[in-house]
Amino acid sequence: MCLAFPAKVIEIKENLATVERAGVKRSASLMLLPEAKVGDYVLVHAGFAMQIVDEEEIKIRDALIAEMNGAPRTVFSL
Repeated sequence: MCLAFPAKVIEIKENLATVERAGVKRSASLMLLPEAKVGDYVLVHAGFAMQIVDEEEIKIRDALIAEMNGAPRTVFSL
């Protein structure tokens, strides 16, 4: 199963963005999301930025994943 991961756009050159997630930098095509700009958070799947997402949404997602891995509950209402 393949999942999209959220990452922050830190640089754009033509149609290629450099995105960062947890200190790891990768390239992502902006062919499907040309409106993305530096500072945006995007969902990346198979090397393509697919959707701009809100930073708060990413914080909630990260907290839920941490919870699934045994961290104390921090998200109580969505």
